[in-house]
Amino acid sequence: MNPLPRHDEGKLAPLLLEKIGELADLPMRLMEVCGTHTVAIFRSGIRSLLPQGVELISGPGCPVCVTPAGEIDRAITLARRDGVILATFGDLMRVPGSSSSLQQERASGADIRIVLSPLDALQMAQDHPERAVCFFAVGFETTSPAIAAAVQEAKRKGLANFYLLSSQRIIPPAIRALLSGGRVKIDGFILPGHVSVIIGRAPYLLISEEFGLPGVITGFEPLDILEGIYMLLRQREEGRTSIEIQYSRAVKEEGNQHALAILNAVFTPVDARWRGLGTIPKSGLVLREGFSALDAAQAFDLPYEEVEDPPGCLCGEVLQGIHRPPDCALFGTRCTPEDPIGPCMVSSEGSCAAYYKYGRGDEGK
Repeated sequence: MNPLPRHDEGKLAPLLLEKIGELADLPMRLMEVCGTHTVAIFRSGIRSLLPQGVELISGPGCPVCVTPAGEIDRAITLARRDGVILATFGDLMRVPGSSSSLQQERASGADIRIVLSPLDALQMAQDHPERAVCFFAVGFETTSPAIAAAVQEAKRKGLANFYLLSSQRIIPPAIRALLSGGRVKIDGFILPGHVSVIIGRAPYLLISEEFGLPGVITGFEPLDILEGIYMLLRQREEGRTSIEIQYSRAVKEEGNQHALAILNAVFTPVDARWRGLGTIPKSGLVLREGFSALDAAQAFDLPYEEVEDPPGCLCGEVLQGIHRPPDCALFGTRCTPEDPIGPCMVSSEGSCAAYYKYGRGDEGK
């Protein structure tokens, strides 16, 4: 429920800040679990406008960042195979594995291609029937339906040379793992708008029902974020803990049932490793049995080996909200967007990259 009308947005931001100030009598730590929110908060300077007691911390909302180095290594192993074209999204190219990256492998001669959509990889498979085309899929529920649709289309067309290497993740189990771990104090959640367009409200009820905390599904404009913060503070003031939808212009209570049907027809949840969070039950997606012939991990016998984060890198703890990027000794010195050590500095949605670009003078907020 939107608390304030939007007929005069120029006056709405000061009014929201005034109301937030009125409700900020006690400290409240709010976690945004979406990388797009992290960037929007920095770019708009929201942290500097909030009362001292309202603290924003970033969570594991960057799919590239939570992908463990062992899965990058698997993709590199696959890309080195003769006759293989590896297709993936551009923000994965510079993510470090244990000793290399996809960008370095491409420079060494591997056929690695950047795509904007899984359908682009599907078209490659049609254009190169003599080659194995493998799509390295990293993402949350936002992109999984489109990936599932591409898999369905590959099977319908009988493309025997199209494969999927799935490193997809599901957000709600990660939230449960964060809260169960108890390593960081969280008083409420600014919940991701894009993911929620697909999954709706119900998967987040664990936050209020199991842990007694409020959550607000929030859009990405500065006014959306301020309104979401106000709604969280208002819940505390009224003694409520529920999951509300601020981003009602895009998010329906039930989500996108058609997209969910496609996703669930192709993928099934499995235990998955997250950088910083370890193995989380039922937090990853793999192909169902009817599509297992397209599973690159099986078809190319790609084992998984655990890889430790580089010495001194705090990316895993940044993803949990335990540390802020400036707490890392490597931040801004040995680790920069031009020469990253960890994935949080690589992705445009990574907390370290956002701090580096927008928040160098905002370390204390």
